Amino acid sequence: MTIAAVRTHRLSAPLHTPFVTALRRTTTVDTLVVEVVDDEGRSGFGEAPQVWQVTGASVTGAQACVQDVLGPLIAGRDADDLMARCGEVARAVVGNESAKAAVDVALHDLAARRLGVPLVRLLGGTALRVPTDVTLAAGDPAELAAAGRQRRAEGFSVLKLKVGTDAAGDLERVRAVRAAVGPGVRIRLDANQGWTPREAVRVINGIADAGLDVELVEQPVARWDLDGLAWVSDRVPVPILADESVFGVRDLVEVIRRRAADLVNVKLAKCGGLLPARTLLDLAAAHGVGTVVGSMMESQVGVGAAASLVAAYGTTAVSDLDAAWWLAWTPVRGGLRYEDATVVLPDAPGLGIESVTEAKLRRQG
Repeated sequence: MTIAAVRTHRLSAPLHTPFVTALRRTTTVDTLVVEVVDDEGRSGFGEAPQVWQVTGASVTGAQACVQDVLGPLIAGRDADDLMARCGEVARAVVGNESAKAAVDVALHDLAARRLGVPLVRLLGGTALRVPTDVTLAAGDPAELAAAGRQRRAEGFSVLKLKVGTDAAGDLERVRAVRAAVGPGVRIRLDANQGWTPREAVRVINGIADAGLDVELVEQPVARWDLDGLAWVSDRVPVPILADESVFGVRDLVEVIRRRAADLVNVKLAKCGGLLPARTLLDLAAAHGVGTVVGSMMESQVGVGAAASLVAAYGTTAVSDLDAAWWLAWTPVRGGLRYEDATVVLPDAPGLGIESVTEAKLRRQG
């Protein structure tokens, strides 16, 4: 059976709450959904989210990559030869990980649909329910405390607090959230590269000394500063999670070699899809590095693929799969849903996506 067409859909959808980090502020998800169609009319879907400040990917750039290179590369080829097709996509262009991830996931989704099984079963697992954390967008202590209370009331027990916008005030932010949610909720921090190494050590040790019980700290320093990341890891008692510092295998090898972090955050849009993501998870496990699978600001297409990976492979810490939860509404029909702090995957072929409707909105922030 051959690949008959590769289509792209530009999507924009609003968030119910502004998403604010040390790197950016957004009120929308802007993304490209790729659809790979076989000669019997079945479609597989994948997603390339636009995150200028992390991946450098744009909807326009991803669409050009898919339409000009990746789509023509796989069109007319055997849809069932999944590993070969994904390998060709991975080697076709330099960079463009988000575009490659969208095609890689769409090929996996199509393969699962052709077999009539959920994507998680194609990946070797059976679970359809995966726990997730939820992010508290950056803000002042009172705002974060209120958000923490609300998320706890909604059933979330792992909160990812965005810090790094103001090192001098981050201790008070964490203190306010801990006081608001009590001891039964896990708190993790994400600085999104917002601290210098000295600021990171000062803030993290201050939090530890205050007994605020932080589970881990994600990407405290600039992505390129692996020496700084290792320096921080050596000087704090809280586990350090590398995110923006690790896109692909070579990055993770270097983090392992330098002992720069205790855990790694694997994201499909950073590494290029499910095939390379599985390699990263295996490599981390082989070297005793903890794992989390994360999501960008994306729809249930991308999050569904990430959640399917977690359901099949597992991670050492609760993964970060809340991105689609932030959507006020979605132009994607079908796919995952949320029950409190659980991602529920559909018991349907592939990702369970039924249709995608292009939707363009004016950006509000």
